Amino acid sequence: MTDKASDKKFKALQAPKGVPDYVPPVSAEFRAVKEAFTRTAHNAGYEHIELPVFEETSLFARGVGESTDVVSKEMYTFADRGGRSVTLRPEGTAGVMRSVIQHNLDRGQLPLKLVYNGPFFRYERPQAGRYRQLQQVGIEAIGVDDPALDAEVIALADRCFRSIGLKGYRLELTTLGDNSDRPEYRSRLQEFLRTLPLDEETRHRAEINPLRVLDDKRPEMKEMLADAPLMLDHLSETSRAHFDAVRGYLDDLGVMYTINPRLVRGLDYYTKTCFEFVHDDLGAQSGIGGGGRYDGLMAQLGGQDLSGIGFGLGVDRALLALQTEGIAASNGRRVDVYGVPLGADAKRTMVRIVDELRAVGLSADMSYGDRGLKGAMKGANRAGALYALVMGEAELESGTVAVKDLTAHEQQDVAVDAVKQYLVEALTQRCPERG
Repeated sequence: MTDKASDKKFKALQAPKGVPDYVPPVSAEFRAVKEAFTRTAHNAGYEHIELPVFEETSLFARGVGESTDVVSKEMYTFADRGGRSVTLRPEGTAGVMRSVIQHNLDRGQLPLKLVYNGPFFRYERPQAGRYRQLQQVGIEAIGVDDPALDAEVIALADRCFRSIGLKGYRLELTTLGDNSDRPEYRSRLQEFLRTLPLDEETRHRAEINPLRVLDDKRPEMKEMLADAPLMLDHLSETSRAHFDAVRGYLDDLGVMYTINPRLVRGLDYYTKTCFEFVHDDLGAQSGIGGGGRYDGLMAQLGGQDLSGIGFGLGVDRALLALQTEGIAASNGRRVDVYGVPLGADAKRTMVRIVDELRAVGLSADMSYGDRGLKGAMKGANRAGALYALVMGEAELESGTVAVKDLTAHEQQDVAVDAVKQYLVEALTQRCPERG
C-alpha cells in the first residue's frame, strides 16, 4: 500500500455536513441556554415529555402539511428493515400531538402543558445558524382556546431569551385568522396570485396553500407580493376580538412587539395567533424562535377537536445571538471544589474527600497524575473552582486540609472530618440558590 493510499484510508473522521459538535468550553454555553429555557417552562407549570427521534412519515405529511418545504424538500425519510417509511423528526408539535392522543393525555385537566427539548433534523443547505441537526426547546399548551394562554406562551418565550441575557431581539406578531375568515381570504389571495408571472412550482403551491407563497424569501417574489391582500384586513369579528385580546394581555405583561401583517410561519397547521422572535445581527438566519396557535391539528391527526398553542426556540441560534452580543450564558465554572493531593497517602485521602463532597451535591474534581503544587493549581484555575483543597505531608500529620478560597485569596486549615460541612456552608452562603 502506498503512503498516499494509506493516508486516504486513515483520514480523520468528521461529523456529517451541517451537524455541529458542541465541545468544551462552548458546550457549557450550549447547556446553559437549553437548561435556562427548560427551567423557565418548568416554572410556569409545563411538564417534561420525551419524544421519539423518528416517527411514521405519515404523521408529518398529515400534520405539518405536504405543501411545506419541510415535508416536500427537507425531511430525512427512509424505509426501516420492516419496509415502513419513517422520518427523523423535523419539528416537535406533531409528535407531541401524536403522543397526547395515543396516551389519552387530553382526558385530564386542561390546558395540558408540556415542554420538550432535543435535536430535530432538516435537510437544508448548511450555513451559520442553519444546520441539518438543529437543537430546540419547545412547549405546547393544549385544550383551551384562551387569548390569555396565547399571551402566556409568547411571554414565556420572551422570558426565556431574557433569562440568558439576550437584548438585541424583537418580537413580530400577527394573526392568521380562523375557519370563519380564512376561506374568503384564501380565495382573494389566490385570485391575486393568478395575476402574477409565477414559476410552475410556486403556482402549484399557490393552488394548494396560497399562504405558503407569502413565506417566499426571494427578492423578486417579495417585490411581486408587495400589493398582496393581507389577512389582517380580512378578519372576522371573532378573529379580530381574539387578536385584540392577545395584544391587550401582552401589553399588561409588558411584552414589546411589532405587528407584521406578512408574517407566515413555515408550517401549515398554524391558525390565529402567530409570532416570531428575530435577531437582526444573525443575518439571513435571523429567526431565533417562534410559534403560534394550531386549532384543528389534533382532530386532523385523529384525536379530539381541541385547540393548542406552542413555540419552538432555537438553542443553536440563541447561542449565536449571545456570541454577537458578547454575552456568556454560563459562568465558565466546571466544578466548585478542586482537590490538590501532594503524595500517594494524600491522594488516597483526597479521593475519599472528593467523593463525599459529590455525595452531598457539591461539584468537585481533583488533580490526577501526581502533579506538583504549581501544575495542580493551574488545573484548579482552569476548572474555574471557587475552592482548592491542598493536602501534603504537613496536613496529613495534623489531620487537616488547607482550604484555599481562590477568589478572596485566603486560606484556612480545616479538619478532614469537618471539611465537607465547612464547604457546604461556605458554598450555600456564597451561592444562596443552592439552598
